[in-house]
Amino acid sequence: MTELPEETGDERVDAVMAGLGRVTALPVGEHVQVFEEAFSALEETLGSVDDA
Repeated sequence: MTELPEETGDERVDAVMAGLGRVTALPVGEHVQVFEEAFSALEETLGSVDDA
């Protein structure tokens, strides 16, 4: 797996990326939920950039 940067410069994105680390402790069948949550959070963050 490719190493991800530890920080992106945006606290909201960093929090989402850090949360992805929890997949390693979950069964594969539960990974989709984690990825969907991350996608939604990133989508929300990008949407707020458009509003600024």
